[in-house]
Amino acid sequence: MTRHLPNDDDISAFRQALQAAGVRRIASNQADPGKLKRNDEAAQQARRQAAVESNTLQTSGRTSDGRVEAVRPSEYLEFSVPDLPWRTFSQLKRGQTAWQAGLDLHGYTLEEARIELESFLRDAAAQGMRCVLVVHGKAWGTTSDFPVLKSHTNAWLREWPGVLAFCSATDIDGGTGAVYILLRKRGQ
Repeated sequence: MTRHLPNDDDISAFRQALQAAGVRRIASNQADPGKLKRNDEAAQQARRQAAVESNTLQTSGRTSDGRVEAVRPSEYLEFSVPDLPWRTFSQLKRGQTAWQAGLDLHGYTLEEARIELESFLRDAAAQGMRCVLVVHGKAWGTTSDFPVLKSHTNAWLREWPGVLAFCSATDIDGGTGAVYILLRKRGQ
């Protein structure tokens, strides 16, 4: 069976139909996590306070800051606890579990990203959220030859007790530059 390739007339007719229907080209080809990154003084103070607390209380931080296994920029990430139903994980992987909040880690240092992620996961769990999106990106670190935030996010989420599963997002939500995270229900 041969595949039909459209000719110039077909392409032109298709573009005219899209224009007539009011379809517009998207402005950005990036996932919108729905939550703006706060750069105001209150947010910076909260980050500084969290950093002080994590240095003084050994039990406050749940994620490691040691060496992690490097992952490739385009590598698909996935993890689930052993007793998670296959159907639940399959729905998460297909993007069929609606995410309720998002966090974009672009622009953060490694330590800031860890603090923001921990805070975000705590807040999401406290609000009873079931699924969230975290955009970690795929950029290589300036001092390393692998995507630092992606690799660390992969390690941190595996250690977080409230995470039942996570996997790389579908293309519309950021692809391998983001992850869906399935959180434990209260009392679970």
